[in-house]
Amino acid sequence: MGVGSNSNVGENGLDVEYRRADVLEVDPATGASRIYAAGIRNPTGLQWEPATGQLWAIANERDEIGPDLVPDYLTSVKENAFYGSPYSYYGQHVDPRAQPQRPDLVAKAIAPDFSIGSHVAPLGRMFYTGDNLPSQYRGGAFIGEHGSWDCSPLSGYVVAYVAFANGKPVGAPKDVVSGFASPDQKELYGAPVGVAQDRDGGLLIADDVGNTVWRVTGAGGS
Repeated sequence: MGVGSNSNVGENGLDVEYRRADVLEVDPATGASRIYAAGIRNPTGLQWEPATGQLWAIANERDEIGPDLVPDYLTSVKENAFYGSPYSYYGQHVDPRAQPQRPDLVAKAIAPDFSIGSHVAPLGRMFYTGDNLPSQYRGGAFIGEHGSWDCSPLSGYVVAYVAFANGKPVGAPKDVVSGFASPDQKELYGAPVGVAQDRDGGLLIADDVGNTVWRVTGAGGS
């Protein structure tokens, strides 16, 4: 399970960050848990990649250091790995706002696999395994980008698709479902959050601004 950080860069004190910004492994029978991977500020969309069995997640990164930083990302989640939060971002890029500094941990921080874009706020992700949608959407990951509160022009507010080959993301994210904001970006019609695959292979999108669940199918889909 993913547990998000209490803060942006630990400004509320590290004592309240206990077992936060972590991916935890929990034994459902006993309730016992351990830290599987650490330093992912807000890990969501946890799912095993179907071809390789590798665990992947998306991460909503930190704010308040400009519109181009920090990239939200898609990454494989390696057991016992450290991904930087709150001391560094995207590997070993030190964030001086985090106090006290921990160069020992930064030296261990590994970079994520794939940048989605800064401030897109990815909150939902799934690997598509159905056959309802066109073939170019099979085997990769759909990502619900909820959108940023502090970026102009707006960033996110789409459902994007990232293709995978040999268990790794390839190419740039492709916007698949958009139109959640007005052309002048002054009005929001929706904001995608969770994404799921229904039993017929359709793509379901939870929209917490439009208060709607959308269903997307291929041409002629039921």
